[in-house]
Amino acid sequence: MSDTVTVTLPDGSEKRAARGVAILDFVREQIGAGLARAAFVARLDGELVDLSRPLERDARLEVLTAKSPEALAVARHDAAHVLASVVQRLYPGTQVTIGPAIEDGFYYDFARAQPFTPDDLERIERAVAEAIAADLPFVREEVSLEEARALFERLGETYKVEIIGDIAGRGARTLTLYRHGDWVDFCLGPHGPSTGRIGVVKLMSVAGAYWRGDARNAMLQRVYGTAFFDRKALEAHLARLEELRKRDHRKLGPALGLFAFHEVAPGSAFWLPHGTTLYNLLADAMRRLVTRNGYQEVKTPLLYDRRLWEQSGHWGVYRENMFLVLDKESDPALPVDQRLTMSLKPMNCPSHYLIYGMARRSYRELPIRYFTVDVLHRNELSGALGGLTRVRQFAQDDSHIFVMESQIPDEVERITGLMRTVYGAFGLEFSLRFSTRPTNPADRVGDDALWDKAEGALRSALDRLGLPWELNAGDGAFYGPKIDFVVTDSLGRKWQTCTIQLDYAAPERFDLSYAGDDNREHRPVVIHRAVYGSFERFIAILTEHYAGAFPAWLAPVQARVVTVSDRFEAWGQAVVERLRALGYRVEADASSDKLGAKIRAAQLAKIPYALVIGEKEVEAQGVSPRRHGGEDLKTMGLDAFVELLAREARPPY
Repeated sequence: MSDTVTVTLPDGSEKRAARGVAILDFVREQIGAGLARAAFVARLDGELVDLSRPLERDARLEVLTAKSPEALAVARHDAAHVLASVVQRLYPGTQVTIGPAIEDGFYYDFARAQPFTPDDLERIERAVAEAIAADLPFVREEVSLEEARALFERLGETYKVEIIGDIAGRGARTLTLYRHGDWVDFCLGPHGPSTGRIGVVKLMSVAGAYWRGDARNAMLQRVYGTAFFDRKALEAHLARLEELRKRDHRKLGPALGLFAFHEVAPGSAFWLPHGTTLYNLLADAMRRLVTRNGYQEVKTPLLYDRRLWEQSGHWGVYRENMFLVLDKESDPALPVDQRLTMSLKPMNCPSHYLIYGMARRSYRELPIRYFTVDVLHRNELSGALGGLTRVRQFAQDDSHIFVMESQIPDEVERITGLMRTVYGAFGLEFSLRFSTRPTNPADRVGDDALWDKAEGALRSALDRLGLPWELNAGDGAFYGPKIDFVVTDSLGRKWQTCTIQLDYAAPERFDLSYAGDDNREHRPVVIHRAVYGSFERFIAILTEHYAGAFPAWLAPVQARVVTVSDRFEAWGQAVVERLRALGYRVEADASSDKLGAKIRAAQLAKIPYALVIGEKEVEAQGVSPRRHGGEDLKTMGLDAFVELLAREARPPY
């Protein structure tokens, strides 16, 4: 074996290094002291590793600095370790469990009888800052499972011992430990060079969390925090969180009269008048769009015999998420599972297969595009429910398109055009992810040959779009691969909304066919697609995207008339009636408040226009519009305002 290895750098250049030299030493000696000082972690043949890792083989090496998103994620994992060490020092007897980096921060779960208080968090945060300032190196060590178990048993860490047992059950023989100072934890790593490189840490909150997410297990205390390499970035993050709190749809929705929830119907929204208007505006706009694009709207039952779900495959892989109905006429002696004979539909696809199968089909009819906004029900866990983003009752702008295999690329391109139209109307940029078959065969239907065919066809259609995409391996639907559309809102947050799913399995399971031009029977392919996704989730996204100030075409109330005093109400009412007769959504402020208070109320209600009416406006037979945000457009004739509103209130699709 040679005493040297070949290291290939990102620019393609190669360097020779002594076998076993640490990555950081190699960088310092052969690339430069500047990069060595800035280095935080490395990528070795695509795997993130510590800078202390030895170079034992020929490999590709990339050095990551604090400018890399991966480095920040590692620093947050470092911060979780420091947090745990500090908590155990300040509160002896506390046991540690797990502490990963997450989006925008990290958390660590602790087993401690006494709850952490806000004063505790402040004390812990100060101690974390001191531990960072101590600049203790992170030291990696690989030990046998027996050594690791003995160590954590000696430390009294019962949760860690349980995890080690699980790791042993999966066949592992060694475990990686990381130490800083006299504190030790095990994890896969990597970690940064030392605590001093973490930056600045802010502890955010404490929440309860069941051990391993199971309500039958002990309740732990989860401390959330975040970390950034500099205070300026942290302050920007905290300012963004404050803006998110202001835009939270769970607060804005009830305040703006959009929706509410009630304990008697958990996970199901009550759509209030303004919210119902918003909901219907979105639905009507989508109906117009899809009708122009050759879709046919259908409606199907909400309740089905279990035989349908057994045929579709949902009964085997999705039953726990379905609302099941007990047949009161069945034999009480039968097991409950056999008496659960019906279910509310959690998705529309099987009912659309039944419609397709109700007539003999010809290749001349294809594509056949069914569209619906039927109500769906999914039995989400109560702890997973959250505003409109995770509900039990919802509706989708759902479509199932039956095509010949040769039509797949054209149809995917056509659907993507719909996405561009809709998302563009809201100023939402999108990116694409290609999701392939679930890793566990038990979580999918169809054999590997069918999946190979489906993935190949969808990937070919995706490549034809010419848009960048990333692979999301293992996240396909149980019946087929999919293209996920991820939109970015005005705050830079990403939301997975629409999907295009390709399904070869359903036509087989439902024996669907069409007569080809050869007069023989052929199987169609089904494309599942939704543009909004669920109306509930999409409205939540839009509410936060616009901070509740919807554009004029979508605003539940487009204008509010505010009069200077009672003697101008006659013209104010005439304005309301004229605008309503033209189809605009207008209301009058009939309160006895002063003009300034009325204008402020319209601003708080986020109405696009407050129409001020006083003596000058009555004389001019006009209005003085104030835009939401405060812009005063001065007095204009009513006809001029109608022209202005007509332009802004026209649906963009």
